[in-house]
Amino acid sequence: MGMLYNQVADQLQALILDGVYREGERVPGVRVLSRQFGVSISTVLQAHQTLEARGYLQARERSGYFVRRPARDLPEPRMTEQRSRPVPVSAREMTLDLCADEQKRMVPLATAIPHPDYLPVRQIQQSTLWAARRGLETLDYAFPGKESFRRQIAQRMATIGVPIAPDDVLATNGAQEAIILALRAVTQPGDIVAVESPSFPGILQALEVVGLRVIEIPTHPSDGISLEGLQLALEQWPLKACVVVPNHSNPMGARMSDERKQQLVSMLAAAGVPLIEDDIYGDLFHTGERPRPAKAFDLADNVIYCSSFSKTISPGLRLGWMIPGRHMAAARQHKYFVNLATSTIPQLAVAHFLEQGGYDRYLRSARQHYKESTDRLRSAIARTFPEGTAVSRPQGGFVLWVQLPEGVSGTEVYHRARGENINVAPGRMFSTANKFDNCLRLNGGNPWTGRIEAAVDRLGAIAREVQSGVSPDRF
Repeated sequence: MGMLYNQVADQLQALILDGVYREGERVPGVRVLSRQFGVSISTVLQAHQTLEARGYLQARERSGYFVRRPARDLPEPRMTEQRSRPVPVSAREMTLDLCADEQKRMVPLATAIPHPDYLPVRQIQQSTLWAARRGLETLDYAFPGKESFRRQIAQRMATIGVPIAPDDVLATNGAQEAIILALRAVTQPGDIVAVESPSFPGILQALEVVGLRVIEIPTHPSDGISLEGLQLALEQWPLKACVVVPNHSNPMGARMSDERKQQLVSMLAAAGVPLIEDDIYGDLFHTGERPRPAKAFDLADNVIYCSSFSKTISPGLRLGWMIPGRHMAAARQHKYFVNLATSTIPQLAVAHFLEQGGYDRYLRSARQHYKESTDRLRSAIARTFPEGTAVSRPQGGFVLWVQLPEGVSGTEVYHRARGENINVAPGRMFSTANKFDNCLRLNGGNPWTGRIEAAVDRLGAIAREVQSGVSPDRF
């Protein structure tokens, strides 16, 4: 079915480009197109949604679909320059403000949180009820993790090139705790750690909590962390760890090729510097096959693998895991001292959900949802943001990195948008040195609604106002 509706979409798109259907015209109804292409009505509707995501059609309530002018093709953001010196990580109050704003029913374009409509709510409710009926099994401390949960993780890891045993898995309260445990296992306060630039604020917060200094490595929006920049940092500074998101990084959306992952792993192993891998978006690839993690190329037991189900099953479960390898003893010790164990019922519920096969069925639809949502968001940005804007082209996940024209402050756009109940993430959050002021990260993990579209249109208008120096007092 997926191949069929894409074929119908491609044929309709060709008709639009050839001028058969012109801008503003209504395309034939679904029944007419169903007969024309010899497909079901549901296939035509999926083709319409695909073309809407590509920017060629616009749905009008009770009127059908109309041809719209395709958005201009925006370039990718430019890669940053090499940072020269390590610095301490400063406080991240803005991140907490954004999370609080998301609870105020603002338009949720800031935090990388999937919309409930894209989550397996009914299935996880059923599995949680099943887990709650397990009696005494739910009441004990689940340290280092329930055996059923760790067994399911081991089975899934084997399918992506990482053969491990259940005893190699440590359950955590999300990937955030896994990263903190990994850092504590291999560093001491004051040590230097390399990260991507721009970097996920949660990683910067983890570095701050552990008391580390950071050196930012330039990152390409498609290829990932600069291996040349990392090699230079290895030669200049006594790095104690490197934290990387190789698959669909946040905020750039970059996905490293297998060749580059292998080079990354080999480079750090040769230098004796542990690689802490965050693979939280690995399951959310848009097309093709599941990308392998860097851990799949680890021949020296030098990669600490971290992930969670916060972006797939539920953020509120706070359930993640790590594969510490030779650092297991240290990771377990820090885990025990901090909170003793991860909650039992979520582990049992997720293990049951995975065992029943519901997770893989759900992922097939979730990937399509996120691809369509981010495509729509990218098209809307291209239509409404000022000339000179650049946008990332992620192959997975659901965040977009927007680079505004020089001189347009993303922080100013953030403040003005916040005053109009639109929540976005300003680029300065993604650096230790307030870089990326002309950037924004937008969350594409929402169903495309009139409210979302109107908010993106208004963001584009605000960016143009900031560019032209128009005072907000006039509006």
